[in-house]
Amino acid sequence: MTAGPRRPAPTLDAIERHEHELRVEELAERAGTTVRNVRAYQDRGLLPPPRRSGRVAFYSEVHLARLRLIGRLVERGYTLASIGELLQAWEAGHDIGEVLGLEEAINAPWATEAPETVTAAELAARFGVEPADGVPRAVELGLLVPDADGERYRVPSPRLLQVATVLHAAGVPLDAILDAGAALRAETDRIAALFTGLAMDHVVDADRIADAAPDELAAKAEVVRRLRPLAEAATVAALAQSMDRATTERLSQELERHFGRARDGSVAAPSTRP
Repeated sequence: MTAGPRRPAPTLDAIERHEHELRVEELAERAGTTVRNVRAYQDRGLLPPPRRSGRVAFYSEVHLARLRLIGRLVERGYTLASIGELLQAWEAGHDIGEVLGLEEAINAPWATEAPETVTAAELAARFGVEPADGVPRAVELGLLVPDADGERYRVPSPRLLQVATVLHAAGVPLDAILDAGAALRAETDRIAALFTGLAMDHVVDADRIADAAPDELAAKAEVVRRLRPLAEAATVAALAQSMDRATTERLSQELERHFGRARDGSVAAPSTRP
């Protein structure tokens, strides 16, 4: 009896991929790490197993949230062994999906912008300067992320680049724009720390996570998700009030300087110069 013709192995395109699932290369890129690290974390049990279709592994947003959490812990000096112990203690007695749901709510990126890519020549055309002018500082501030060849840059926030473009077109020098960008980042870091502290201290209650029931973890995750637009709305409202105060104060100062009027409404003495 002769064997029938061998069926060809399924290609990657023929393997079903569910919506929002990622291959390992995509997962590593979105998490800002390497495929080698992903596999190392998986071998150590720090990542839950992926879904497999044939020989291909597919990862979900849950894996992405866990991977970002691991990256943050590594940046803070935790060893992989200590991270494993932390995660094991966290997961003890809980459904893994509920725990990772809370991780995803806490660590999911706030920005909804889709990054763009620009070339050095495009930057020069926008700002009317040599391609290298201002780029190193923009990279330092995280406004630009260079590709390996140094000729193209990923723009994490196209809105910020557009603001810079409009300011420069209005006559603001590039150095002043970058100075403002650095100051803005410092202020927004403080605002982010404020709202993160509110969430971690009063909603998540990190000291009680290990004792929380699965339904309580799900409720905490939902509250954290709702805090995101609340934080943005509060910041925009407070900024609007601050802009009103700042512009009124600055205009008052300029009127006083140019027209010699004191704040109480009295008129300054006329000049005795000829």
